[in-house]
Amino acid sequence: MILHPAVTIHGLADARMAVASGLPVTLLSAPGAGVFAGCLWWRAIMDRVRDNGPVFGILDCADASGQALAALRIGVRHLVLWPDAPGWASVAAIAAEAGGFVLPEAPPSLDLARERAGLQLIDWLTPSQPESQDTP
Repeated sequence: MILHPAVTIHGLADARMAVASGLPVTLLSAPGAGVFAGCLWWRAIMDRVRDNGPVFGILDCADASGQALAALRIGVRHLVLWPDAPGWASVAAIAAEAGGFVLPEAPPSLDLARERAGLQLIDWLTPSQPESQDTP
């Protein structure tokens, strides 16, 4: 699966900022957010921004297989789960059966908690154009 550029978000305000651009975006939770914030928090954020533009979401569950399974039970289908997490293959199989996936690591992203990240957002989300190959 090809993902749109990813933006790490830390709450609803970050999610709204990312989708306000109108550009396709993959919202990525903060590392381990599935553990400390929970899957219901993530689903609530995604429900609030889903209709605001082309958006895709991935919840990072770190090494918490139980939290990943809880997320799958409530309909969160796209997860990050560290490859050494107990039962990784089983969680990945359950996600795939539900039409989702489990990544062993987070994709590269622009973390909106970084200073001045908001100023870089449009450039990050805008696909780069391949340079033209001029032939003599």
